[in-house]
Amino acid sequence: MRRRMLFSTLVVTVIAVLLLGLPLGALTYSTIHSQARRQVEQEAQVIAAEIEAELADSDRVDLDRLTEVHPERHIEIRLQTGEVFSAGGWGVDPRADDSPPSVHATASSGGGTAVTVWRDTARVRENILNAWLGIGSLSLLAVGVAVGLAMLQARRLTLPLVDLAATAERLGSGIVTPWGHRYGISEADRVAEVLDRSAERIASLIATERHFATDASHQLRTPLTALSMRLEEIIAEADSPDVVRDEGEAALAQTERLVDTVENLLGRARKSQQPQAEAIDIDNALGRFVSEWGPILRKEGRDVLRAGDRGLSASIPNTDLTQIMATLVDNARRHGAGTVTIRTVGEGGSVRIEVGDEGPGVPEDIAGRIFEREVTGGNGTGLGLALARHIAESQGARVELIQSRPTTFALFLPPAGGTLAESGPSPA
Repeated sequence: MRRRMLFSTLVVTVIAVLLLGLPLGALTYSTIHSQARRQVEQEAQVIAAEIEAELADSDRVDLDRLTEVHPERHIEIRLQTGEVFSAGGWGVDPRADDSPPSVHATASSGGGTAVTVWRDTARVRENILNAWLGIGSLSLLAVGVAVGLAMLQARRLTLPLVDLAATAERLGSGIVTPWGHRYGISEADRVAEVLDRSAERIASLIATERHFATDASHQLRTPLTALSMRLEEIIAEADSPDVVRDEGEAALAQTERLVDTVENLLGRARKSQQPQAEAIDIDNALGRFVSEWGPILRKEGRDVLRAGDRGLSASIPNTDLTQIMATLVDNARRHGAGTVTIRTVGEGGSVRIEVGDEGPGVPEDIAGRIFEREVTGGNGTGLGLALARHIAESQGARVELIQSRPTTFALFLPPAGGTLAESGPSPA
């Protein structure tokens, strides 16, 4: 591309120089010759007037004076009487075949005297040659400047292409950091912007898939634990058909919730689906939740209690509510102590579900960052609370730490058919 640009620029410049230089050279030649002829004509007129004056005063012509005054001219004087005189310092008969090229002019005085002046054109040719050399030098300078500018422009235009090719190669090799280069060329800058946006989208997709893997492994751990305990209950109560049936139904429910959790996480990760909010009965949803988590906590010598207002409803997908509550209760089970209390509060048009325990609370050094990914006060992964807040915010709800000692988290839900009202947190 650089060679083509340089060659095309050179061709255009040479053509332009020829189109301008050749007419300018011809014009210069004609102008210098015209000036020399006019000068000779003026000299002939002046000499004719001087001779006419001399003849009137002394009836003779001073040829020596003419030779001294015009050393580079050949002057021929033809008087009215027919006499012919020659003067001037040139000393060569311009009519001879071997005489150098010359230019001449004739002038007549009022008394009938004719004067012809010849001038050697050697200096005229020298002036023409100097003018042509100047024109040629300027033409070469113009060609050189044009080639230099073409090289700079070619480099300015080709370097962005090379850089953009390298950026595309980086994207293809998996390096998805936006390059951020701009070149001052609108077309190349648009391509660079598109590549940077593509890099950001690819990075977002990679991060989303990575988060999905970690979030899925974290969120599936809790229902798998509950499912394992249900299966253990079935094995332990194999002699009681009623207990086996109840535990089997509970295990089936846990399996269905596990499938819903996987589909929900996968849909969020790929942004291909968003669970639709629905009006749910908080009492029924929490009742089922407490019945599922009660055996898990009681097996560890703890318990889960339900308290607070009844008859509340909120707008949130049931699977999202289950995942958020499972994260908060599992956090209390792993990092807290004593009884886990789930309290519901309905005030100001919003619904608040508080989850508290009787443990030592959240360390002060991480209380302000408890919802950041990979921030944990124990041996956990630090993903659960961050994911719970993300799920809540995607449905217009929010999760807050309203008390650090003892630990109390609150889930603020929008009421059924409305938006989340601003309500301040209250202690558990």
